[in-house]
Amino acid sequence: MASERTYIMLKPDCIRRGLAGEVIARIERKGYRLADAKMMTLDEPILREHYAHLKDEPFFPDIVEYMTSGPVLAMIVEGENAIRGMRILMGATRFEDAEAGTIRGDFAASTRYNLIHGSDSPESAEAEIRRFFG
Repeated sequence: MASERTYIMLKPDCIRRGLAGEVIARIERKGYRLADAKMMTLDEPILREHYAHLKDEPFFPDIVEYMTSGPVLAMIVEGENAIRGMRILMGATRFEDAEAGTIRGDFAASTRYNLIHGSDSPESAEAEIRRFFG
């Protein structure tokens, strides 16, 4: 498969716990390259767009509270099969299902505080890169 780009976001708990360097090192050791990165503070409008599929759920206010609790690190990651490869490297969203050796398996404290977000398809990668990088 050809080189592709994906959107990766280190969430507030990752930044707060000082794990950004470890996570980035794992990404780079896997052979992926950071094409761009920036610290951001998110607000509710961008979260409503990003989590549009969840905005009517009763737990959406908890997502907003968590995702606005501190800065995030937005990244564009490039490499061969980057979308699928990063999904594997991140581990399952539910921390109790994340295998040891994955980012979430090794570091996530709960499903709510699961450290990292990554695009799940070429379409979402394109939309998320546009949303967070213009």
